[in-house]
Amino acid sequence: MNSKIYLLGLVMLFLTSCKKDTPIKVTTDDFCAAVDTVTGIMVHDIFSPPVASRIYVYPNVAAYEIMAQNNTKYESLQGQLKGLDSIPKLDPKSGVNKNLAAIIAHIEVSKQLIFSEVALEKYRDSLYKKWGSENQKEFDVSKEYALKVVDRIKMWMGKDNYKETRTSSKFSVYADQPGRWQPTPPSYMDGVEPHWGEIRTLVMDSASQFRPIPAYPFSTDKNSAFYKEAKETYDVGNLISEKLIEVEKNPGKPIPEESAIASFWDCNPYATVIQGHMMFAKKKNTPDAHWINITKIALKKSKSDFETTVFAYTITSIGIFESFISCWEEKYRSNVVRPETYINQNIDENWRPQLQTPPFPEYVSGHSVVSSCSAIILTSIFGDNFSYIDDSEVSFGLPKRPFKSFKQAAAEASISRLYGGIHYRAAIENGVAQGNNIGDYINNTLKMIKK
Repeated sequence: MNSKIYLLGLVMLFLTSCKKDTPIKVTTDDFCAAVDTVTGIMVHDIFSPPVASRIYVYPNVAAYEIMAQNNTKYESLQGQLKGLDSIPKLDPKSGVNKNLAAIIAHIEVSKQLIFSEVALEKYRDSLYKKWGSENQKEFDVSKEYALKVVDRIKMWMGKDNYKETRTSSKFSVYADQPGRWQPTPPSYMDGVEPHWGEIRTLVMDSASQFRPIPAYPFSTDKNSAFYKEAKETYDVGNLISEKLIEVEKNPGKPIPEESAIASFWDCNPYATVIQGHMMFAKKKNTPDAHWINITKIALKKSKSDFETTVFAYTITSIGIFESFISCWEEKYRSNVVRPETYINQNIDENWRPQLQTPPFPEYVSGHSVVSSCSAIILTSIFGDNFSYIDDSEVSFGLPKRPFKSFKQAAAEASISRLYGGIHYRAAIENGVAQGNNIGDYINNTLKMIKK
Protein backbone atom coordinates (compact mmCIF):
# COMPACT_ATOMS: atom_id res chain seq x y z
CA MET A 1 0.00 0.00 0.00
CA ASN A 2 2.78 2.41 0.97
CA SER A 3 4.63 1.66 -2.27
CA LYS A 4 1.53 2.52 -4.30
CA ILE A 5 1.16 5.83 -2.47
CA TYR A 6 4.84 6.51 -3.06
CA LEU A 7 4.54 5.78 -6.79
CA LEU A 8 1.41 7.94 -7.00
CA GLY A 9 3.32 10.78 -5.36
CA LEU A 10 6.15 10.46 -7.86
CA VAL A 11 3.67 10.59 -10.76
CA MET A 12 2.01 13.72 -9.34
CA LEU A 13 5.39 15.35 -8.82
CA PHE A 14 6.37 14.52 -12.39
CA LEU A 15 3.14 15.93 -13.82
CA THR A 16 3.45 19.09 -11.75
CA SER A 17 7.04 19.69 -12.84
CA CYS A 18 6.06 19.15 -16.48
CA LYS A 19 3.27 21.66 -16.13
CA LYS A 20 5.63 24.29 -14.73
CA ASP A 21 8.04 23.78 -17.61
CA THR A 22 5.35 24.33 -20.25
CA PRO A 23 5.77 27.75 -21.89
CA ILE A 24 2.92 30.19 -21.44
CA LYS A 25 1.03 30.52 -24.71
CA VAL A 26 0.05 34.06 -25.73
CA THR A 27 -1.87 34.38 -28.98
CA THR A 28 -3.15 36.96 -31.44
CA ASP A 29 -6.54 36.67 -29.76
CA ASP A 30 -4.97 37.55 -26.41
CA PHE A 31 -3.35 40.70 -27.77
CA CYS A 32 -6.53 41.76 -29.58
CA ALA A 33 -8.47 41.24 -26.34
CA ALA A 34 -6.07 43.52 -24.49
CA VAL A 35 -6.53 46.26 -27.11
CA ASP A 36 -10.31 45.79 -27.01
CA THR A 37 -10.29 46.11 -23.22
CA VAL A 38 -8.50 49.45 -23.44
CA THR A 39 -10.96 50.60 -26.13
CA GLY A 40 -13.91 49.76 -23.89
CA ILE A 41 -12.42 51.74 -21.04
CA MET A 42 -11.72 54.72 -23.32
CA VAL A 43 -15.34 54.76 -24.49
CA HIS A 44 -16.45 54.69 -20.86
CA ASP A 45 -14.03 57.48 -19.91
CA ILE A 46 -15.04 59.61 -22.96
CA PHE A 47 -11.63 60.54 -24.32
CA SER A 48 -11.39 62.95 -27.24
CA PRO A 49 -10.21 61.47 -30.57
CA PRO A 50 -6.76 63.13 -30.40
CA VAL A 51 -6.15 61.92 -26.84
CA ALA A 52 -7.42 58.45 -27.78
CA SER A 53 -4.75 58.29 -30.49
CA ARG A 54 -2.11 58.81 -27.80
CA ILE A 55 -3.61 56.06 -25.64
CA TYR A 56 -3.34 53.63 -28.56
CA VAL A 57 0.12 54.44 -29.84
CA TYR A 58 2.38 54.23 -26.78
CA PRO A 59 1.24 50.79 -25.50
CA ASN A 60 1.52 49.39 -29.02
CA VAL A 61 5.04 50.76 -29.45
CA ALA A 62 6.03 49.24 -26.08
CA ALA A 63 4.74 45.83 -27.18
CA TYR A 64 6.38 46.16 -30.59
CA GLU A 65 9.79 47.03 -29.16
CA ILE A 66 9.77 43.87 -27.06
CA MET A 67 8.62 41.77 -30.00
CA ALA A 68 11.34 43.27 -32.23
CA GLN A 69 14.18 42.38 -29.82
CA ASN A 70 16.51 39.80 -31.40
CA ASN A 71 13.98 39.39 -34.21
CA THR A 72 14.91 38.10 -37.66
CA LYS A 73 12.00 39.86 -39.41
CA TYR A 74 11.21 43.11 -37.59
CA GLU A 75 13.40 46.16 -36.93
CA SER A 76 13.30 48.16 -33.71
CA LEU A 77 11.81 51.65 -33.84
CA GLN A 78 14.69 53.02 -31.76
CA GLY A 79 16.17 55.96 -33.63
CA GLN A 80 13.18 56.00 -36.00
CA LEU A 81 10.59 57.57 -33.70
CA LYS A 82 11.48 60.96 -32.23
CA GLY A 83 13.01 60.65 -28.78
CA LEU A 84 12.96 56.85 -28.71
CA ASP A 85 16.67 56.21 -28.48
CA SER A 86 17.03 53.22 -26.15
CA ILE A 87 15.11 50.23 -24.85
CA PRO A 88 16.49 47.72 -22.31
CA LYS A 89 18.21 44.96 -24.24
CA LEU A 90 16.82 41.47 -23.98
CA ASP A 91 19.22 38.63 -23.22
CA PRO A 92 18.16 35.70 -25.42
CA LYS A 93 19.17 33.34 -22.60
CA SER A 94 17.06 35.11 -19.96
CA GLY A 95 14.04 32.85 -20.37
CA VAL A 96 11.76 35.79 -21.19
CA ASN A 97 8.65 34.89 -23.15
CA LYS A 98 8.57 37.80 -25.62
CA ASN A 99 4.89 37.47 -26.48
CA LEU A 100 4.00 37.44 -22.80
CA ALA A 101 6.28 40.40 -22.04
CA ALA A 102 4.79 42.33 -24.97
CA ILE A 103 1.22 42.01 -23.75
CA ILE A 104 2.24 42.82 -20.17
CA ALA A 105 3.94 45.99 -21.39
CA HIS A 106 0.87 46.92 -23.42
CA ILE A 107 -1.39 46.61 -20.38
CA GLU A 108 0.96 48.43 -18.01
CA VAL A 109 1.56 51.39 -20.35
CA SER A 110 -2.19 51.62 -21.06
CA LYS A 111 -2.79 51.85 -17.32
CA GLN A 112 -0.76 55.08 -17.25
CA LEU A 113 -2.96 56.71 -19.89
CA ILE A 114 -6.57 56.04 -18.88
CA PHE A 115 -8.82 57.24 -16.05
CA SER A 116 -10.57 54.02 -15.01
CA GLU A 117 -7.45 52.25 -13.76
CA VAL A 118 -9.42 49.89 -11.52
CA ALA A 119 -11.19 48.34 -14.50
CA LEU A 120 -7.89 47.66 -16.27
CA GLU A 121 -6.27 46.39 -13.06
CA LYS A 122 -9.07 43.87 -12.64
CA TYR A 123 -8.52 42.59 -16.17
CA ARG A 124 -4.72 42.58 -15.68
CA ASP A 125 -4.81 40.77 -12.35
CA SER A 126 -6.98 37.97 -13.72
CA LEU A 127 -4.43 37.41 -16.49
CA TYR A 128 -1.48 37.60 -14.11
CA LYS A 129 -3.08 34.96 -11.89
CA LYS A 130 -3.69 32.70 -14.87
CA TRP A 131 -0.17 33.09 -16.28
CA GLY A 132 1.42 32.62 -12.87
CA SER A 133 -0.44 29.35 -12.37
CA GLU A 134 0.75 28.12 -15.77
CA ASN A 135 4.45 28.86 -15.28
CA GLN A 136 5.41 31.12 -12.39
CA LYS A 137 9.10 31.31 -13.24
CA GLU A 138 8.52 32.29 -16.87
CA PHE A 139 5.84 34.78 -15.87
CA ASP A 140 8.08 36.44 -13.28
CA VAL A 141 11.09 36.89 -15.57
CA SER A 142 8.90 38.08 -18.46
CA LYS A 143 7.09 40.58 -16.25
CA GLU A 144 10.38 41.86 -14.84
CA TYR A 145 11.70 42.61 -18.32
CA ALA A 146 8.39 44.08 -19.49
CA LEU A 147 8.31 46.54 -16.59
CA LYS A 148 11.81 47.73 -17.46
CA VAL A 149 10.57 48.55 -20.96
CA VAL A 150 7.47 50.20 -19.51
CA ASP A 151 9.63 52.53 -17.40
CA ARG A 152 11.55 53.59 -20.53
CA ILE A 153 8.36 54.15 -22.52
CA LYS A 154 6.89 56.21 -19.67
CA MET A 155 9.95 58.49 -19.73
CA TRP A 156 9.69 58.82 -23.50
CA MET A 157 5.98 59.58 -23.67
CA GLY A 158 6.30 62.00 -20.76
CA LYS A 159 8.32 64.30 -23.01
CA ASP A 160 5.79 64.63 -25.85
CA ASN A 161 4.41 67.97 -24.57
CA TYR A 162 1.08 66.43 -23.52
CA LYS A 163 1.40 67.53 -19.89
CA GLU A 164 2.25 71.06 -20.95
CA THR A 165 -0.85 71.31 -23.16
CA ARG A 166 -3.07 70.38 -20.18
CA THR A 167 -2.47 73.84 -18.73
CA SER A 168 -2.45 75.79 -22.01
CA SER A 169 -5.03 78.47 -22.69
CA LYS A 170 -8.53 77.64 -23.89
CA PHE A 171 -9.56 78.43 -27.42
CA SER A 172 -10.96 81.95 -27.62
CA VAL A 173 -14.03 82.82 -29.68
CA TYR A 174 -14.48 86.36 -30.97
CA ALA A 175 -17.91 87.36 -32.23
CA ASP A 176 -16.47 90.26 -34.24
CA GLN A 177 -14.42 87.93 -36.46
CA PRO A 178 -16.78 86.43 -39.04
CA GLY A 179 -15.89 83.01 -40.37
CA ARG A 180 -14.24 81.81 -37.17
CA TRP A 181 -15.47 78.65 -35.51
CA GLN A 182 -18.08 79.05 -32.78
CA PRO A 183 -19.43 76.53 -30.24
CA THR A 184 -22.44 74.61 -31.56
CA PRO A 185 -25.62 73.16 -30.05
CA PRO A 186 -26.80 71.41 -28.03
CA SER A 187 -24.04 71.67 -25.40
CA TYR A 188 -21.99 74.56 -26.87
CA MET A 189 -18.71 73.02 -25.71
CA ASP A 190 -15.40 74.87 -25.87
CA GLY A 191 -13.06 73.91 -28.69
CA VAL A 192 -11.48 70.55 -27.85
CA GLU A 193 -7.69 70.18 -27.76
CA PRO A 194 -6.76 73.53 -29.37
CA HIS A 195 -3.05 72.86 -28.69
CA TRP A 196 -2.87 69.31 -30.05
CA GLY A 197 -0.78 70.53 -32.96
CA GLU A 198 1.96 71.20 -30.37
CA ILE A 199 2.26 67.51 -29.42
CA ARG A 200 5.56 65.95 -30.47
CA THR A 201 5.27 64.11 -33.76
CA LEU A 202 6.76 60.64 -34.04
CA VAL A 203 7.64 60.41 -37.74
CA MET A 204 6.69 63.68 -39.43
CA ASP A 205 9.17 66.55 -39.42
CA SER A 206 6.52 68.75 -37.79
CA ALA A 207 2.76 69.14 -37.42
CA SER A 208 2.73 71.41 -40.48
CA GLN A 209 4.64 69.09 -42.83
CA PHE A 210 1.51 67.99 -44.68
CA ARG A 211 -0.67 71.07 -44.39
CA PRO A 212 -3.54 70.97 -46.88
CA ILE A 213 -4.21 73.72 -49.38
CA PRO A 214 -6.04 76.66 -47.77
CA ALA A 215 -9.78 76.55 -47.17
CA TYR A 216 -11.97 78.76 -49.31
CA PRO A 217 -11.97 82.39 -48.09
CA PHE A 218 -14.96 83.08 -45.86
CA SER A 219 -17.76 84.92 -47.60
CA THR A 220 -21.52 85.40 -47.38
CA ASP A 221 -21.72 86.36 -51.06
CA LYS A 222 -24.03 83.86 -52.80
CA ASN A 223 -21.63 83.69 -55.73
CA SER A 224 -18.62 82.84 -53.57
CA ALA A 225 -17.07 79.37 -53.33
CA PHE A 226 -17.61 79.34 -49.56
CA TYR A 227 -21.34 80.04 -49.83
CA LYS A 228 -21.74 77.47 -52.59
CA GLU A 229 -20.13 74.69 -50.61
CA ALA A 230 -22.26 75.58 -47.58
CA LYS A 231 -25.32 75.50 -49.82
CA GLU A 232 -24.31 72.03 -51.03
CA THR A 233 -24.12 70.75 -47.44
CA TYR A 234 -27.52 72.33 -46.78
CA ASP A 235 -29.10 70.82 -49.90
CA VAL A 236 -27.66 67.35 -49.26
CA GLY A 237 -28.96 67.46 -45.70
CA ASN A 238 -32.43 68.49 -46.85
CA LEU A 239 -32.55 65.72 -49.45
CA ILE A 240 -31.66 63.11 -46.81
CA SER A 241 -34.29 64.57 -44.46
CA GLU A 242 -36.92 64.26 -47.17
CA LYS A 243 -36.00 60.59 -47.67
CA LEU A 244 -36.21 59.98 -43.92
CA ILE A 245 -39.69 61.51 -43.85
CA GLU A 246 -40.71 59.05 -46.57
CA VAL A 247 -39.41 56.19 -44.42
CA GLU A 248 -41.53 57.41 -41.50
CA LYS A 249 -44.59 57.40 -43.74
CA ASN A 250 -43.71 53.96 -45.12
CA PRO A 251 -42.28 51.88 -42.24
CA GLY A 252 -41.22 49.03 -44.54
CA LYS A 253 -39.04 51.29 -46.62
CA PRO A 254 -35.25 51.04 -45.93
CA ILE A 255 -33.34 53.92 -44.37
CA PRO A 256 -31.62 56.03 -47.05
CA GLU A 257 -28.08 54.82 -47.72
CA GLU A 258 -26.64 58.31 -47.11
CA SER A 259 -28.23 58.36 -43.65
CA ALA A 260 -26.98 54.85 -42.84
CA ILE A 261 -23.44 55.82 -43.90
CA ALA A 262 -23.51 58.99 -41.81
CA SER A 263 -24.65 57.10 -38.71
CA PHE A 264 -22.17 54.25 -39.16
CA TRP A 265 -19.19 56.59 -39.28
CA ASP A 266 -20.46 59.12 -36.71
CA CYS A 267 -17.87 58.12 -34.06
CA ASN A 268 -18.61 61.15 -31.90
CA PRO A 269 -17.70 60.55 -28.24
CA TYR A 270 -19.17 63.96 -27.35
CA ALA A 271 -22.72 63.23 -28.54
CA THR A 272 -25.17 64.60 -25.98
CA VAL A 273 -28.86 63.86 -25.49
CA ILE A 274 -31.28 66.35 -23.97
CA GLN A 275 -34.44 65.05 -22.30
CA GLY A 276 -36.43 67.72 -20.55
CA HIS A 277 -34.07 69.41 -18.09
CA MET A 278 -31.51 66.60 -18.29
CA MET A 279 -28.46 66.35 -20.52
CA PHE A 280 -26.32 63.21 -20.71
CA ALA A 281 -23.57 61.79 -22.91
CA LYS A 282 -24.28 59.13 -25.52
CA LYS A 283 -21.04 57.14 -25.52
CA LYS A 284 -19.62 56.08 -28.86
CA ASN A 285 -16.37 54.98 -30.48
CA THR A 286 -13.83 57.53 -31.62
CA PRO A 287 -12.64 57.30 -35.25
CA ASP A 288 -9.37 55.90 -33.85
CA ALA A 289 -11.22 53.04 -32.16
CA HIS A 290 -13.14 52.32 -35.36
CA TRP A 291 -9.97 51.92 -37.43
CA ILE A 292 -8.20 49.99 -34.68
CA ASN A 293 -11.12 47.56 -34.74
CA ILE A 294 -10.86 47.32 -38.53
CA THR A 295 -7.22 46.36 -37.97
CA LYS A 296 -8.37 43.56 -35.68
CA ILE A 297 -10.93 42.38 -38.25
CA ALA A 298 -8.19 42.16 -40.89
CA LEU A 299 -5.86 40.33 -38.52
CA LYS A 300 -8.51 37.77 -37.63
CA LYS A 301 -9.58 37.20 -41.23
CA SER A 302 -5.99 36.77 -42.42
CA LYS A 303 -5.20 34.51 -39.43
CA SER A 304 -2.14 36.60 -38.68
CA ASP A 305 0.46 35.42 -36.19
CA PHE A 306 1.35 37.28 -33.00
CA GLU A 307 4.23 39.24 -34.52
CA THR A 308 2.16 40.48 -37.47
CA THR A 309 -0.59 41.44 -35.03
CA VAL A 310 1.68 43.64 -32.93
CA PHE A 311 3.25 45.14 -36.06
CA ALA A 312 -0.13 45.98 -37.67
CA TYR A 313 -1.54 47.59 -34.53
CA THR A 314 1.65 49.58 -34.02
CA ILE A 315 2.10 51.09 -37.47
CA THR A 316 -1.64 51.80 -37.78
CA SER A 317 -1.71 53.57 -34.42
CA ILE A 318 1.37 55.59 -35.40
CA GLY A 319 -0.48 56.73 -38.53
CA ILE A 320 -3.57 57.68 -36.55
CA PHE A 321 -1.47 59.58 -34.01
CA GLU A 322 0.36 61.57 -36.67
CA SER A 323 -2.90 62.22 -38.53
CA PHE A 324 -4.54 63.85 -35.53
CA ILE A 325 -1.55 66.10 -34.87
CA SER A 326 -1.46 67.20 -38.51
CA CYS A 327 -5.21 67.65 -38.77
CA TRP A 328 -5.63 69.50 -35.46
CA GLU A 329 -2.79 71.87 -36.29
CA GLU A 330 -4.74 72.92 -39.38
CA LYS A 331 -8.11 73.03 -37.64
CA TYR A 332 -7.04 75.63 -35.11
CA ARG A 333 -4.82 77.48 -37.56
CA SER A 334 -7.61 78.08 -40.09
CA ASN A 335 -10.51 78.12 -37.56
CA VAL A 336 -13.24 77.60 -40.17
CA VAL A 337 -16.84 77.94 -39.06
CA ARG A 338 -19.00 74.80 -39.08
CA PRO A 339 -21.86 74.37 -41.61
CA GLU A 340 -24.48 74.40 -38.86
CA THR A 341 -23.42 77.87 -37.71
CA TYR A 342 -22.99 79.32 -41.19
CA ILE A 343 -26.24 77.91 -42.58
CA ASN A 344 -28.24 79.07 -39.56
CA GLN A 345 -26.84 82.59 -39.92
CA ASN A 346 -26.96 82.93 -43.72
CA ILE A 347 -29.34 80.39 -45.27
CA ASP A 348 -31.88 78.81 -42.90
CA GLU A 349 -32.00 79.51 -39.17
CA ASN A 350 -34.00 76.32 -38.50
CA TRP A 351 -31.71 73.88 -40.32
CA ARG A 352 -30.06 71.09 -38.32
CA PRO A 353 -27.52 68.50 -39.51
CA GLN A 354 -28.23 64.78 -39.21
CA LEU A 355 -25.19 64.30 -36.99
CA GLN A 356 -24.37 66.35 -33.93
CA THR A 357 -21.61 68.82 -34.80
CA PRO A 358 -18.33 67.95 -32.99
CA PRO A 359 -16.80 70.69 -30.78
CA PHE A 360 -13.87 71.92 -32.84
CA PRO A 361 -13.23 73.86 -36.06
CA GLU A 362 -14.31 72.49 -39.44
CA TYR A 363 -11.26 72.48 -41.71
CA VAL A 364 -10.07 69.82 -42.42
CA SER A 365 -12.18 66.72 -41.80
CA GLY A 366 -10.55 64.56 -39.15
CA HIS A 367 -12.36 61.47 -40.40
CA SER A 368 -10.97 62.06 -43.88
CA VAL A 369 -7.38 62.46 -42.70
CA VAL A 370 -7.39 59.55 -40.24
CA SER A 371 -9.38 57.16 -42.44
CA SER A 372 -7.30 57.80 -45.56
CA CYS A 373 -4.02 57.41 -43.67
CA SER A 374 -5.22 54.20 -41.98
CA ALA A 375 -6.41 52.77 -45.30
CA ILE A 376 -3.03 53.45 -46.93
CA ILE A 377 -1.19 51.68 -44.10
CA LEU A 378 -3.55 48.71 -43.84
CA THR A 379 -3.49 48.25 -47.62
CA SER A 380 0.30 48.02 -47.48
CA ILE A 381 -0.06 45.15 -44.98
CA PHE A 382 -3.07 43.17 -46.22
CA GLY A 383 -3.37 44.12 -49.89
CA ASP A 384 -5.41 46.38 -52.14
CA ASN A 385 -8.56 44.26 -52.46
CA PHE A 386 -8.94 42.99 -48.93
CA SER A 387 -12.69 42.57 -48.43
CA TYR A 388 -14.16 42.41 -44.93
CA ILE A 389 -17.30 42.97 -42.89
CA ASP A 390 -17.06 45.83 -40.42
CA ASP A 391 -18.76 45.13 -37.08
CA SER A 392 -17.22 48.10 -35.25
CA GLU A 393 -20.53 49.76 -34.45
CA VAL A 394 -22.66 46.71 -33.60
CA SER A 395 -22.31 47.30 -29.86
CA PHE A 396 -23.75 50.79 -30.46
CA GLY A 397 -26.86 49.44 -32.15
CA LEU A 398 -25.79 49.76 -35.78
CA PRO A 399 -25.63 46.91 -38.34
CA LYS A 400 -22.49 45.52 -39.93
CA ARG A 401 -21.30 46.94 -43.25
CA PRO A 402 -19.35 45.09 -45.96
CA PHE A 403 -16.36 46.65 -47.75
CA LYS A 404 -14.30 45.52 -50.72
CA SER A 405 -11.18 47.31 -49.55
CA PHE A 406 -9.81 49.64 -46.89
CA LYS A 407 -9.74 52.48 -49.40
CA GLN A 408 -13.45 52.01 -50.14
CA ALA A 409 -14.13 52.21 -46.41
CA ALA A 410 -12.02 55.36 -46.09
CA ALA A 411 -13.87 56.99 -48.99
CA GLU A 412 -17.19 56.18 -47.33
CA ALA A 413 -16.00 57.46 -43.96
CA SER A 414 -14.96 60.71 -45.61
CA ILE A 415 -18.15 61.40 -47.54
CA SER A 416 -20.18 60.48 -44.45
CA ARG A 417 -19.28 63.90 -43.04
CA LEU A 418 -21.07 65.63 -45.91
CA TYR A 419 -24.09 63.36 -45.50
CA GLY A 420 -24.07 64.09 -41.78
CA GLY A 421 -24.07 67.84 -42.40
CA ILE A 422 -20.97 68.61 -40.35
CA HIS A 423 -18.42 69.34 -43.11
CA TYR A 424 -18.06 71.09 -46.45
CA ARG A 425 -16.78 69.14 -49.44
CA ALA A 426 -13.41 70.96 -49.55
CA ALA A 427 -12.58 69.84 -46.00
CA ILE A 428 -13.34 66.25 -47.01
CA GLU A 429 -11.43 66.15 -50.29
CA ASN A 430 -8.40 68.04 -48.98
CA GLY A 431 -8.46 65.94 -45.82
CA VAL A 432 -8.28 62.79 -47.93
CA ALA A 433 -5.22 64.13 -49.75
CA GLN A 434 -3.62 65.05 -46.42
CA GLY A 435 -4.25 61.57 -44.97
CA ASN A 436 -2.91 59.87 -48.09
CA ASN A 437 0.28 61.91 -47.87
CA ILE A 438 0.79 61.03 -44.20
CA GLY A 439 0.13 57.34 -44.83
CA ASP A 440 2.54 57.20 -47.75
CA TYR A 441 5.18 59.03 -45.73
CA ILE A 442 4.94 56.62 -42.81
CA ASN A 443 5.10 53.59 -45.09
CA ASN A 444 8.13 54.99 -46.90
CA THR A 445 9.94 56.35 -43.84
CA LEU A 446 9.60 53.69 -41.15
CA LYS A 447 11.82 50.64 -41.69
CA MET A 448 10.04 48.07 -39.57
CA ILE A 449 10.39 44.96 -41.73
CA LYS A 450 13.91 43.71 -42.46
CA LYS A 451 14.82 43.12 -46.08
